[in-house]
Amino acid sequence: MIIGILGIGYGFLTAPKDIQEIEKIIAAESHGTHSEAHAVASEAHPATDAHADAEHKEHLEHVLHQLQNKPWAALYVACIFFMLISLGVLAFYAIQQVAQAGWSPVLFRVMQGITAFLPVASVLFFIFLLITGLQLFHSNHLFIWLDKEVVAHDKLISAKAGYLNFPFWIVRAAIFLIGWNLYRYFSTKNCLAQDASTDDSFYKKNFNISAMFLVFFIVTESIMSWDWIMSIDPHWFSTLFGWYVFASFFVSGITTICLVALYLKSAGYLEHVNTSHIHDLAKFMFGFSVFWTYLWFSQFMLIWYANIPEEITYFITRIQLYNLPFFGAVVMNFVFPILILINTDFKRITWILVMAGTVILLGHYIDFFNMIMPSAVGDRWFIGVSEISSVLFFLGLFIYVVFNALTKSPLLPKRNPFIEESKHFHY
Repeated sequence: MIIGILGIGYGFLTAPKDIQEIEKIIAAESHGTHSEAHAVASEAHPATDAHADAEHKEHLEHVLHQLQNKPWAALYVACIFFMLISLGVLAFYAIQQVAQAGWSPVLFRVMQGITAFLPVASVLFFIFLLITGLQLFHSNHLFIWLDKEVVAHDKLISAKAGYLNFPFWIVRAAIFLIGWNLYRYFSTKNCLAQDASTDDSFYKKNFNISAMFLVFFIVTESIMSWDWIMSIDPHWFSTLFGWYVFASFFVSGITTICLVALYLKSAGYLEHVNTSHIHDLAKFMFGFSVFWTYLWFSQFMLIWYANIPEEITYFITRIQLYNLPFFGAVVMNFVFPILILINTDFKRITWILVMAGTVILLGHYIDFFNMIMPSAVGDRWFIGVSEISSVLFFLGLFIYVVFNALTKSPLLPKRNPFIEESKHFHY
């Protein structure tokens, strides 16, 4: 966390502050060829000199905004990724409650420990949104629709102003975050209370609120993906995007449950978690990796085939400028998991699952990177100090909060109605 904070600070301090710095950067990249060509053009066509200067200045301002966005975008990607991992685990937990699953109760406290990161991440994320929305820092240009001048000169964005405006946007964010955290709080409270109860009343309460949460979640998750990711490029849209984002963080959440359970098991805890439980988690990892790929391909194929300018620009930008991370994410999130996890025996081998889980989590971080960075920094991307430091900070915070939460309560929910079935789950 300390290394991450230092690196994040370094990223902001070294970001360019003005156009003069951008001119030096571009001159260093082109070794002066751009400036020489500009000077020759000015001498040959003095009448167009003013127009060329205006275009050149506009280009420099655009590059300045991109490079100033880079540390903000890197921090944003890491923050939203780790927050949504905990949200994915919360949704998975709610599904287990509503399905009255008999295999998973021995893992409930692991899930609750991971979701303990959600309140912390929600506060940090909401502060980030407030800073961005109130435009407290001149260098933050993540959401261009917050700029009134841009909206005034862009018909497409101005047409969406009724939805994409700061007051409505931040109120929606508050409703989503509060709603998710309220469910997290009461479901955990009821689960702990069930241990001391003489009947199943708290379990039944959890069943009811879990069913209501899932309805709330499926609506808010889609809107969240439009508000917090798609609106970074407000000219683009996709009707599949909400499901696509869900698939990415949901499989990441399940993978995190598996990795944390394997670690606790290796440390001598979770005595009732056996290879059958781990095998089931690995099946979910495999299944939702395929589901993510289905949505990735469906979104790509339909947009590419239709070739509508407002839609196709999303993939053209990523294929041309982000070729390696764009197709690398497919390899990490589909090819690698399907080759490894399709084998039944491999789903029970710890080191293979740790390797596969690590690749899946890295792959889905790259997936979020691909969703956000092209609209925020354009072709000025690279995995540098800001990106690595942001991941280190949130990873460190995530580990601290989760494992601290796991020490606060017994790792076995003793009075769950299905706990005996779960403890003896074998196949």
